[in-house]
Amino acid sequence: MLSPDILHDPVALTRALVDIESVSGNEAAIADAVEAALRAAPHLTVTREGNVVIADATPGRSQRVVLAGHLDTVPLAGNWPSTVDGDLIHGCGTSDMKSGAALALHLAVTVPRPRYDVTYLFYDCEEVESERNGLNHIAKDRMRADLAILLEPTYGLVEAGCQGTLRVDVTATGRRAHSARSWLGVNAIHAAGEVLRRLDAYAAREVTIDGCTYREGLNAVRVRGGVAGNVIPDECAVEVNYRFAPDRSPDEATAHVREIFAGFACEIKDSAPGALPGLDAAPAKDFLDAVGEPPRAKYGWTDVSRFAALGVPAVNFGPGDPNLAHTREEHVEIPKIRAGAEVLRRWLTG
Repeated sequence: MLSPDILHDPVALTRALVDIESVSGNEAAIADAVEAALRAAPHLTVTREGNVVIADATPGRSQRVVLAGHLDTVPLAGNWPSTVDGDLIHGCGTSDMKSGAALALHLAVTVPRPRYDVTYLFYDCEEVESERNGLNHIAKDRMRADLAILLEPTYGLVEAGCQGTLRVDVTATGRRAHSARSWLGVNAIHAAGEVLRRLDAYAAREVTIDGCTYREGLNAVRVRGGVAGNVIPDECAVEVNYRFAPDRSPDEATAHVREIFAGFACEIKDSAPGALPGLDAAPAKDFLDAVGEPPRAKYGWTDVSRFAALGVPAVNFGPGDPNLAHTREEHVEIPKIRAGAEVLRRWLTG
């Protein structure tokens, strides 16, 4: 159980959530604890769908906002349970993103009459394949709002929108032959060198949207080829990841990649759209005022894209350092937790 003393202290609450192990697929215990804490607050209406916990504070305002955070973590790496060293809390999930989830839970319980109607979303399976993500399994009306804030690690700054992502296999072909008579074949791995040369020569596009500069990237992330130690291979696939600015759709990104690799077979493995910053929305402007720092582009893909697909402006904001996510050394700075709680409280109370 999360005691009232813990719920009123976002630092203690961060530690308490970290100490409930919740590797993706094992979120039942942490969802139980979050649900119990929310149900004890009389101003909240709480529902649960699987391991997604939803709480609504509805004082009857004209606008609604969403604060969302995932409850799962990547697998433990000898960094659980939490430890404290000075101003640092170490442990799996401290940065990504139990410190952010702690802020949402703390504010849900301690701000009974916010200036907006607020939906607090705590969901499962963000760190695994997309189809398991808890946001896929709730009614889309629960996600509709005038602004959504994903409490992903941003080191206390607003990271607006997100990049889109595309993975594609670019395949070079040849003809098999015995390696002792290599002149009778065509080496597909050698032919794939042209794919790598085009990648090496690629100039990444930079796009500025709402004052946020997104830099694209096109990179080889895996190479697969070869048959045996004495066979000239007839196929080599270079897996390429394209991170594209949110002014491009997945179809436009696909067309761009096919143009770059003209002459090679391109098989799309998966894609996801980016999210435009959406900083013109009134709640977003008020939130930026509360933060007091200019926004920056989000490098990477986050669930803001799911909200953007519904027409909901969405940003990322959390106390953790994104560069520490998924590392053995993962930690969060206690002053960042307290500062993040103060920013969100100032915004929610006006």
